[in-house]
Amino acid sequence: MGVLQALNGSKYKCIDAHLHVVDFLQDTQGLRKCLKYMDKGNIAHACVFGLPVSKLWASWERTPPLYYLGDNSKCYYYSAVDTTIAREYQELEPESRQRFFPFIGGFNPCDKYAYKHIERVIKYFPNMWHGVGEILFRHDDLTNLTYGEPPRSNHPAMDSVFDLCAELEMPVCIHQNVTDVGTSTYPGWLYELEETLQKHSRVTFVWCHCGVSRRVYSPIYFQIVKRLLDRYDNLSVDIAWVVFDDFICPNGKPDEDWLQLSEDYSDRICIGTDVVNKFQFLPATIQRYDVFLDALSEKAAKNLAFNTAYNLFSKVRA
Repeated sequence: MGVLQALNGSKYKCIDAHLHVVDFLQDTQGLRKCLKYMDKGNIAHACVFGLPVSKLWASWERTPPLYYLGDNSKCYYYSAVDTTIAREYQELEPESRQRFFPFIGGFNPCDKYAYKHIERVIKYFPNMWHGVGEILFRHDDLTNLTYGEPPRSNHPAMDSVFDLCAELEMPVCIHQNVTDVGTSTYPGWLYELEETLQKHSRVTFVWCHCGVSRRVYSPIYFQIVKRLLDRYDNLSVDIAWVVFDDFICPNGKPDEDWLQLSEDYSDRICIGTDVVNKFQFLPATIQRYDVFLDALSEKAAKNLAFNTAYNLFSKVRA
């Protein structure tokens, strides 16, 4: 009975603000199959990201890795992911295209030529892009597993990217952890995000997972998120992935502080599944938000489920 119920999806009409249509091998089941499970989950639209890195199958590994944590081999930047998304999108009927908000993300965020990749993608696949991201900056073990210098939101290479996004009015979804794995007392990477928000105040940023991922913790984490929303009008957040299970709704019980924050900033908070190509998990993953949305006012619940993401992402920017 529990399995059947999980397949019902959300009782709320939703937008999935965080969906990866490829995995870390750059494989995809395709947007047509994605639509099938979006319908099961009551997901009206989805922001579709690629993944900017691909996992290497190293010569010393006898079995292929299936995830970035599958073994100790490195990941490398893979720019063709945006072409994959564009071709999948182009193969859909016009009515189905309206349900997807594609994002550009296949560039190295430590490369000062990164902005040129965005310009080329827009040139060759125009009139389909709704934003840039998910840009993977500070990201638990993935940072150390990726070739090159550690990416960070305030890297000089990102200035031209953010300037271009400001010019095009494209929202930017970023993954920037508040600290690194194992540091549980001090938010060591927070200053990088704040420098970015201050320097690029014309850019609409969406802070993915509110700055946490696996084994990333700060004792003042809620206060950090609240202060950033208080201070920076150009910042919105999504509450996808582990932030929801670990902080916002632990053990299926909504946290009172996060409920109040969601009431106060419902127009700047959105939900997402963070499913990585395994679209069959969409209905069950989106449904888990229902217990939290049920505890909000009707206005706030509708904002988190649909309106905030629609206002942020629905417009074709380039």
